[in-house]
Amino acid sequence: MFNMKKWLAFGFMFVLVVMISACSSDNEEDATTTEDSTETTDISNDEAATSGEKVQIEFWHAMSGANQQAIDKIVADYNASQDQYEVQALFQGSYEESLTKLRSVGGTSDAPAIMQVFEVGTKYMIDSGYIEPMQTFIDKDNYDIGQLEENILNYYTVDDQLYSMPFNSSTPVMLYNKDAFKAAGLDPESPPQTFEEVVAAAQKLTNGDMKGFAILLYGWFFEEMLATQGGLYVDNENGRSDQATKALFNGEEGLRVFEFLKEMNDAGTLGNFGSVWDDLRAAFVSGQVAMYLDSSAGIADIAKNAPFEVGAAYIPYSEEAERNGVIIGGASLWMMKGISEEQQVGAWDFMKYLQTPEVQADWHVSTGYFAINPAAYEQSIVQDRWKEFPQLQVTVNQLQDTIPSVATQGALISVFPESREHVVTAIEELYQGGDPQAILDKAAELTNRAIEIANKTSGN
Repeated sequence: MFNMKKWLAFGFMFVLVVMISACSSDNEEDATTTEDSTETTDISNDEAATSGEKVQIEFWHAMSGANQQAIDKIVADYNASQDQYEVQALFQGSYEESLTKLRSVGGTSDAPAIMQVFEVGTKYMIDSGYIEPMQTFIDKDNYDIGQLEENILNYYTVDDQLYSMPFNSSTPVMLYNKDAFKAAGLDPESPPQTFEEVVAAAQKLTNGDMKGFAILLYGWFFEEMLATQGGLYVDNENGRSDQATKALFNGEEGLRVFEFLKEMNDAGTLGNFGSVWDDLRAAFVSGQVAMYLDSSAGIADIAKNAPFEVGAAYIPYSEEAERNGVIIGGASLWMMKGISEEQQVGAWDFMKYLQTPEVQADWHVSTGYFAINPAAYEQSIVQDRWKEFPQLQVTVNQLQDTIPSVATQGALISVFPESREHVVTAIEELYQGGDPQAILDKAAELTNRAIEIANKTSGN
């Protein structure tokens, strides 16, 4: 029966997602097989062989540039490895644009078999009714999910069910100019770890042409510095034990982040280079800032293009808390409902192929994104890449050192894109001299209103 309240809820969520930019697809995943990584498994591929033609599997994604080239190569290799399925990788624009396109076909036979969705779209996709949880195929096939990276799977796992398959996964990392460290009398092999240590280093690194530290005007980095202290973004265990009803990010952990930024801003050691990734990266490479937070996926390009030696370190945390680690970012792959069973079987076969160590090794080396299967890091092409860019190994270590918890698992709220924008506005007001607690409370209040409307509209 048509449910008008539910339909309005989904429409509301999409308006938010389309209007508000989240993470950039340019920047800012099988031990069940043996020698042959493309060997078929318990879900019979005979089900798909209903004719002499290959079953067509549409894969919608939002990767452009070099990342799109890497996807196209993986797909071509998969198609050549077997004769039952033909995967078609189709670029659909940004994450927001591709979700808008999905809205018109979701749950029907016209939907793609596989859909790439950014991490903050997770709650929406679970509630949409468009998808079949990956756990369905994992259980049916007795697939060994334990071979994959736990701290990546955690984000997409709700109530012990894996809803989507991680794909392009990244975390933030602190990059720094080792030459500038030497010139300032700092040890380039011992980067600052805590907020206070970053503040002190930024003071020494700042000169007429260079600021000591910077972050992008982007809510993701606030969320990460909140989580690494063990802080929660919303109530009900970050929206994982029950529907979130209010924001918690304006508590003591969030306030510490804002006070950390305010101290450097007031001292003139914090650089503000806006909300465009390339602008901040250009500022670092050109020597306008000595330390900044970036996505782990962008490290190799920065290290290759900078005219100085680039260091990589874990993101900073408050000395008043224990380091918890990082939340995974990026995107995952979702299996659609409404398509034929043979298309689902083929899509599942392709997803298992993606998780093999060999494929993941190529993906990690080509894009900088994490390997979802840690066995990939033992591949020779990865070891060679790490010798060339040791900064990449730092990001893997940080991920694997992360303590699994509801804080590092990440928050689940359907209005996440809107909430991120409220946090960005709060940071801008902070830089203009606003009171940290007052502007954080305002961002939390606006988030609460959005959550309340969303919950009422969806009937929760």
